[in-house]
Amino acid sequence: MPPAETADWLAAAQGALRNAPLGPRIEHRGRVEEIGDGVAMISGLRDVRLDEVLHFQGGQVGFARVLDSGLIGCVLLDAATNVEAGDAVFGTGEVVGVPVGEALLGRIVDPLGRPLDGKGPVETSLRLPIERPAPSIIERDLVTEPVQTGIVAMDTLFALGRGQRELIIGDHSTGKTTLAIDTLIAQRDSDMLCIYVAVGQKTSSVRRAIDALQAQGNFERCIVLVASSASAPGLQWIAPYAGMTMAEYFRDKGQHALIVIDDLSKHAATHREIALLTRQSPGREAYPGDVFYIHARLLERAAKLSSDRGGGSLTALPIAETDSGNLSAYIPTNLISITDGQIVLDASLFHQGQKPAVDVGLSVSRVGGKTQAPGLRDAAGALRLDYAQFLELEVFTRFGGMPEGRVRDQLRRGERIRAILRQPQHAPFRLADEIALMLAVQSGLLDPLPLDAVAAFRAGLPQALDRDTPELVSMIANGGELAAEVRESLISAITRLAASLSDNHENAARTGDDAANNSAELIAP
Repeated sequence: MPPAETADWLAAAQGALRNAPLGPRIEHRGRVEEIGDGVAMISGLRDVRLDEVLHFQGGQVGFARVLDSGLIGCVLLDAATNVEAGDAVFGTGEVVGVPVGEALLGRIVDPLGRPLDGKGPVETSLRLPIERPAPSIIERDLVTEPVQTGIVAMDTLFALGRGQRELIIGDHSTGKTTLAIDTLIAQRDSDMLCIYVAVGQKTSSVRRAIDALQAQGNFERCIVLVASSASAPGLQWIAPYAGMTMAEYFRDKGQHALIVIDDLSKHAATHREIALLTRQSPGREAYPGDVFYIHARLLERAAKLSSDRGGGSLTALPIAETDSGNLSAYIPTNLISITDGQIVLDASLFHQGQKPAVDVGLSVSRVGGKTQAPGLRDAAGALRLDYAQFLELEVFTRFGGMPEGRVRDQLRRGERIRAILRQPQHAPFRLADEIALMLAVQSGLLDPLPLDAVAAFRAGLPQALDRDTPELVSMIANGGELAAEVRESLISAITRLAASLSDNHENAARTGDDAANNSAELIAP
């Protein structure tokens, strides 16, 4: 070795020796007894506490999930390919935590806060544990402020309030995720921050959701937390708690957050898998006895805080999947009893083209209409009752006979209510649009309109309101009530739009009749 290189090496070695910490060091060390399917059974760590982070000698990370007298059940948060029996495991004394703060907005991360979007590390110094106590009763306030979802069926029939927990439940591929994503998109102009947590979802499904948020929503005010089906079971298990902690940071600052957990059925299946691997006793449907508690303590963290605590709110939209519409299964009944209401999506309605496929009879919001915007509540009136009566009459008239008089009018009105409840995906309505739709159907302005022209009326309404009554749209958006003069102005604009569509439909029909007559004359000898 040349003398110059020898001198550099010697100086570096002497510097390392000078900076080396000297003295005794406490080390909590154990060993892996068994490993399989992302769960390791560890011995020798007597002072480990529940949910403590454990480091393996190969660099992998896990957390203590089950504490027995002889063994510790550790769930890995990384791939277990290089972990073997006999490997050393070290306790850290810290519980699982995640980074929180504004730096997460606009980012796609995993449940540990590690970036998945290729934009570099998340620059935040604050970390909070994923398991945090829910606000006490004295720290909470009444749920009275509305969350505008932009979905007519939800805002008019089952209003959502800030701080509420509303379950979205239905069979596979009935539009549950689309309904939740549309609600997040509708917050693009509001003061609510959005967190989307994907648990056990396919990568393609998560990609579609992210693309919709980036294209239609305000992605810079969103956090996307992904634990896909290919992720370790431990990551899938902690994902809802990590997302809730990220959302609570904004709630505790006096801001408003909306979290979607997609979905808790897969989370329950992951919990069952981990419980069986850690040798916990199975119960109903092989789930362990604490499966209710893990979801109850999670969703209880969503709340509207009192003014003494800053007045922030955290609204939760958990998603659950049913099998053949069976709402009485174990996990669905648990979640229905935990949450403040449920939006039930029906597979038959979905296949009939009624999207969103909300089952009006089974869906409910237990918070009530006090969370509905006052103007929308006045305009909607008895819409839900009218629609329920229409559905019963429609079933009755299928047995035969031609309805007459009042029954025929009810059926005609109900068909138009059903038509305006249809809505294309990723196209949320403004509050003024929803109020105008309710006025149109409740005042009978849509009754003379052909049923196939109702979709054109719904699509052209926002542009007509911006053209004819822009000041009313702005006033309603700022919380204005539906005064008599506002109602009259909106009805005038609606009447003009309905009349123009009716004229266009008549002209098209007349043109079609003339073309048919001309064709008949050409064919005649």
